[in-house]
Amino acid sequence: QVQLRESGGGLAQAGGSLRLSCAASGSFFSINYMGWYRQAPGKQRELVARITSGGSTNYADSVLGRFTISRDNAKNTVYLQMNDLKPEDTAVYYCNVAVKRSFSSPTMEQWGQGTQVTVSS
Repeated sequence: QVQLRESGGGLAQAGGSLRLSCAASGSFFSINYMGWYRQAPGKQRELVARITSGGSTNYADSVLGRFTISRDNAKNTVYLQMNDLKPEDTAVYYCNVAVKRSFSSPTMEQWGQGTQVTVSS
């Protein structure tokens, strides 16, 4: 069982910044990657950014250059620094973590409950 604790969502003005955090706790062997998805009203869920345990990152084209994902492996925490926010960034943001429960077990994904990010124009 892995618990994901998300924080940092809220309101921001266009051009402003927010920082999201997601901390994983519980019993697991390792974390393969941590990332963020978002889902806006009437839209499908999309990958925002992802970072592996080795530091490799992946970003959606729409946020590239504005958002930065980072992690603290010692704290099992991933951060998403969101700068130059735009109204179209408004969505529920979900933490997504892939963990291995043991050395030989398959990787499985866990999802946070989501945190609302609202950007006003």
